[in-house]
Amino acid sequence: MKRLLIVWHSRTGTARAMAEAAARGAAAEPEVEVRLVAADDAGPDDLLAADGYVFAAPENLAALSGEMKAFLDRNYYPVLERLNGRPYAALIAAGSDGTGALRQLTRILTGWRLKPIAEPIILNMRAQTPERILAPKTPGADQLRPCEEVGAAMAAGLAMGVF
Repeated sequence: MKRLLIVWHSRTGTARAMAEAAARGAAAEPEVEVRLVAADDAGPDDLLAADGYVFAAPENLAALSGEMKAFLDRNYYPVLERLNGRPYAALIAAGSDGTGALRQLTRILTGWRLKPIAEPIILNMRAQTPERILAPKTPGADQLRPCEEVGAAMAAGLAMGVF
């Protein structure tokens, strides 16, 4: 059985909702075991045991935020040259842009020699004031549908041996 690891970190709920949507989409594939793991709980063994990945994280001040960056820092060298060629998808929760976090995540995953299998998804929640930025957020079903679709596509590709 193939394994899909979905690693997430969220400050206000959006990135977590994105990761959960990807997991829902992937769960429809019976040939794939889906693991949804918070970034602060994920380690090298989780990465090595997976056949593909979805990474969901927020952008904060134009950079990859919090525990997702710490997860990548903590695990970078222990798995370097051991994940080459495995597929991934990126989900970024943003208040206005998201490209800074995506650029940072992509550079790190390129160092791991991972292969993107879908266009990255940036969910812009349009939070522009301190109050809205810090407030909990609940994306709608229509906003989460692309995340669900990327999870389903990743799982289907893993099950068929495409990735």
